[in-house]
Formats: sequence, C-alpha cells, structure tokens
Amino acid sequence: MSDSSLTATGRSGTPSLYLRLYSVWYRHMRVYTKNLITNGFPPFLEPLIFLAAIGVGLGKFVTEMGGIAYLPFLGSGLLVTASMFTAAFECTYGTFIRLEFDKAYDGMLSAPITVNNLFMGEILWCGTKGFFFALAVLIVVSAFGVLSFTSSLLAPVVGFLTGVMFATLSLLVTSFIKDINQFNFFFTGFLSPMFFFSGVVFSLDNLPPVLQKLAEVFPLTHAVRLVRAACFQEWRVQNVLDLLYVFVLTFVTGYFAIRRLRRRLIS
Repeated sequence: MSDSSLTATGRSGTPSLYLRLYSVWYRHMRVYTKNLITNGFPPFLEPLIFLAAIGVGLGKFVTEMGGIAYLPFLGSGLLVTASMFTAAFECTYGTFIRLEFDKAYDGMLSAPITVNNLFMGEILWCGTKGFFFALAVLIVVSAFGVLSFTSSLLAPVVGFLTGVMFATLSLLVTSFIKDINQFNFFFTGFLSPMFFFSGVVFSLDNLPPVLQKLAEVFPLTHAVRLVRAACFQEWRVQNVLDLLYVFVLTFVTGYFAIRRLRRRLIS
C-alpha cells in the first residue's frame, strides 16, 4: 500500500478522520444543492427586504448608531443573523427529521464512521452554510453601497464561526426535544428576542443597564461585535473576549450535544 493510501485510509484500514468528516459534509452538501435555486435564493433576497423595511424606513429618522451610519450598522449585523438562523434551522428541524422521521443517521452509521464523526461533520456543514449566507448578504449590501466588500472579507469567516456556534447550541436543544413542535420555544422564546437585544438593530448602549448585562450572555452579541470589527476594521481588546466566548460556548455545547445525541441514537 502506498503512503498516500495510508494517509487516506489510516493504518487500520478505516478512512481517515478527514475523509469521515468530509463524507458527512459532502452528503449534506449534495442534499442541499439538489434544490440550489430554492435554497440559495433567500439569503440574497432577505437582506434586501429587511434593509428596505427597516433600514430605509427607520434610516430616515436615525442617521447614526454607535458612531456608525445606520444602514452600515444594520447591514453588518445582518451578516451574522443570517448565519445564526440557517445553522439553527439545520440543527433543529433538520437534525430532528433525520433522527426521528427519515432515520437517515441509521444508514449513515452503517458506514465506517462514528457518532462523533457524524455530528462533527454536520456542525462543519452548518459552518459552511454560515459562511455562504454571510457572503450572500455581504454581496447584496455591498452591491447597494452599504458596506465595502474588499474591507469586509473577514466577515464570512465570522459567519462560519457563528454557524458552528449556533449549530452546537441547536444540537444541544435538539437532544432534549421529544416533539418537533417544541422547537417553537427555542425560536420564539430565544432566537427572536436575541435578534433584537444583541446589537443588530440598535446599539446596546441604548438599553437599560440590566438588559446590557443580559445581552452579554447572548451568543449573538459577541458574533455581532466580531463581524462589525471585521467590516469596519476596528478591532479592540473586547473582540478577543468575544472570540474566546465563541470558542468556549462552541466546545461546551458541542461536547454535551454529541454526548446526549449519541445516547439517543444508541437507545
């Protein structure tokens, strides 16, 4: 056997970790791209609707927010909210359907992959979708002169990190869900309020002190600060703490999510 074959399959004859993760990622990519126009059109259309409804309308009364012109302020925040929602939908409704209705994971686990590989590949796929959705929004807002595309090239990377973070958090929520309708509590009771209280639509400085402290608990707050730093090239020490928050939350929620889902699959 050649050295390259050993690298690809491992010395035990099983596929390498890279190939196992890639196989899960590739499976999700193939399913997603079967309806590429249907799936890929919304991230280009939604920011236009939101900018027109909120940005242009409210922008007539609010010219600046947090020291930034309002439209760029809002447009930069929309980059990571797109990543958040696509990852959350994928790892809640998508994961639950694959787990309980389609039984897709049973067939995938018949291949030489582990439960860890399965969900790590799924998390990476959500990160990829987060990157794509952030890039799509960036293309749209840049085309209308809201943000500079060349100055915001790191923003999709923040979208990737945001997608991964909300993928692990959503998987953890899914591990507790017994009925698909229970996801309404997660989306209506957590994600929707967080959208408005994480500095996307208005600055956190405008909130009462108690809500400012509460906003620091929300994962989206840290993603918004990181993406604004990436868009406007204004990096601060606070952003290091934001990045640390993202990594720690991703690791902790990912660990417990995979652990709980492994038990659920085995049982």
